[in-house]
Amino acid sequence: MGRPTAVLAQNGFRVVAHDRRGHGRSSQAWSGNEMNGYADDLAAVIEELDLKDVTHVGHSTGGGEVTRYIGRYGTKRVAAAVLIGAVPPILVRSAANPEGIPIEVFDGLRSGLTKDRSQFWKDFAIMFYGANRPGAKVSQGMLDQFWLWSMQGGLKNLYDSIKVFSKTDFHEDLKKFDVPTLIMLGEGDQIVPIDISGKRSAKLIKGAKEISSQACRMASPPRMRIKSTRLIPPLLDTSHATHTHLGPPRTVEACY
Repeated sequence: MGRPTAVLAQNGFRVVAHDRRGHGRSSQAWSGNEMNGYADDLAAVIEELDLKDVTHVGHSTGGGEVTRYIGRYGTKRVAAAVLIGAVPPILVRSAANPEGIPIEVFDGLRSGLTKDRSQFWKDFAIMFYGANRPGAKVSQGMLDQFWLWSMQGGLKNLYDSIKVFSKTDFHEDLKKFDVPTLIMLGEGDQIVPIDISGKRSAKLIKGAKEISSQACRMASPPRMRIKSTRLIPPLLDTSHATHTHLGPPRTVEACY
């Protein structure tokens, strides 16, 4: 997601991207590794920086983070939302969600992570970027970058995050969206199937705009990044229609 972030910044937007607790350069907290904790951390960043009229862009679990933030804190500081390959409304299979992903799949992720997390992330990167699909053009450097990012996370935090992104129910949060919302889907997504995620979310958010691409995988380099670079700025221009280019920079908060 580095390219869209850079392009938005070049076009006059202030871009704020934080590392989720236990990920990247954030501290590896033992507790709070659940969606309410993620949303509260996001709220803390927004309050500390006193961000207003923010467009929240969330990818995968980050899309859940944005969704739960709106569910818990409302939209008084939110101008718009963009959910890219996001996990809401819920992924795991249950009696209420019979088309969901079987719990055994997530158990397998937990097992692989604890047995050999280094190899686990190397294998996961291939599905994450769709590098196993015919005609895929994913560089080894990009796969290695994903491995490096993943190895920076705390084992406990990453283990807990599997439950967070698979079992959190966002139905009620999605119903609280009352700002312009763009939902971007990759039809080749092997991690977050679009029929049980983005397509359902689009039906729960009034007025949401849904964009899908057959060429896009989960992280979908380079096409989803190019598409997001083109589609996000017009949404921001619409949501910030009362702003002028002479005023403070418009703000984008990115959750990955």
